[in-house]
Amino acid sequence: MENIVVVKNLTKIYELYNKPIDRLKESISLTHKNYHRDFYALHDINFEVKKGESFGIIGINGSGKSTLLKIITGVLSKTRGEVEVYGKVAALLELGAGFNMDYTGIENIYMNGTMMGFTKAEMDEKLPKIIEFADIGDFIYQPVKNYSSGMFVRLAFALSIEVDPEILIVDEALSVGDIFFQTKCYKRMDELKEKGTTIIMVTHDLGAVMKYCDRTMVLHNGNQVAIGSPHEMVDLYKKILAGQEPTISDKAAENKNTAKQENVAESTKPVSTSTQSVDASDQSVGASTASPLKDSMSINPNADIYGDMKAEFIDFGVLDAKGNPATVIVKGEDFTIKERIRMNDTIKSPIFTWTIKDKRGVELTGTNTMLEKIDTGIGEKGKIYEIEFTQKMRLQGGEYLLSMSCTSFEGDDLKVHHRMYDVISLTVLINENKVGIFDSESRVSFKTL
Repeated sequence: MENIVVVKNLTKIYELYNKPIDRLKESISLTHKNYHRDFYALHDINFEVKKGESFGIIGINGSGKSTLLKIITGVLSKTRGEVEVYGKVAALLELGAGFNMDYTGIENIYMNGTMMGFTKAEMDEKLPKIIEFADIGDFIYQPVKNYSSGMFVRLAFALSIEVDPEILIVDEALSVGDIFFQTKCYKRMDELKEKGTTIIMVTHDLGAVMKYCDRTMVLHNGNQVAIGSPHEMVDLYKKILAGQEPTISDKAAENKNTAKQENVAESTKPVSTSTQSVDASDQSVGASTASPLKDSMSINPNADIYGDMKAEFIDFGVLDAKGNPATVIVKGEDFTIKERIRMNDTIKSPIFTWTIKDKRGVELTGTNTMLEKIDTGIGEKGKIYEIEFTQKMRLQGGEYLLSMSCTSFEGDDLKVHHRMYDVISLTVLINENKVGIFDSESRVSFKTL
């Protein structure tokens, strides 16, 4: 499949001055003295996007995502490197980009169409569909400076998709519209993807990344961390959010498996206690010769496991309605997620969590002790804590992945002590199927009148 966007060694540097006068001093300096410092908004970015591919870009605020899109679309100039784009681009960047604030919506439609190379006759033909999709009523005849943010998005997106772009670039803009408009936009993006339109999107909506993207890139502090499947990259992004910053390397994704396997081996050491809270050094208290619960589970050898290990999972697993270890759960029955954690340091108000994902990495359900308003108090160093979450299985039949973690807050900062993504494989059995991913337990009444 041919490449439609190629980015090689792309770097964008901004010159930052402490005082406005420093810019003048530098420009007239006979010795060419520098009064600025270089800020790398992007540093040595390399990737290709293939024709018809949906490519996601994720990262925390300030990571360089919008800067990258602006360079690809020609809004910003690069400092060095190469950017090659083969095809007609429609870009939906920040609100108002490409609009003249004093022009009406209609006038802006024609102006943008002309800038993209369409004749007036061609835009006359496209105009009714653009107006219909934007659905902003008589505001289409008003100056856009009077528009709300939602109206901006509606008009900009309608224009972008109705000009039949070969490449559609979307930067977070869809988050502004209401749920009905977002649904309409995503439906149209599905249609564009079916037609072979290449889509490059920046978003914080991780569900959209999972659903629409074929590949995803993670940026952090202007650096390219890794490119891979949406599932892997979303988990990597969550690591960054938790302060577990990865080493910036071309082999970042490749090197994860070794660490994963080592961590899995460490996390599956035998357990010697079953009490809710005991001193780990006192082997006479609550000692047990039973096999660890995790030995009965289907453990993922490539689970993504990390944390500062101030708290550590020493046993974990799933129990069925009868209290037996189980990796197969019958839909509609109770099941229990059991976690046993040793405190390697004293932690204030530790938070214990679980999440179930589907094969694509989409989070389907989950909870934690903070959401459930459970006061976990002070996690004392050396103590072992046992947590059980019991609930009914509402998911449809299929294969799922269970994740667990122990975290806490230090001020406003979330600290990840031990997180195990996709550590256990779960199978849900059903005796009747429904539509979707969960059972709404409908009660049906039927009669003839």
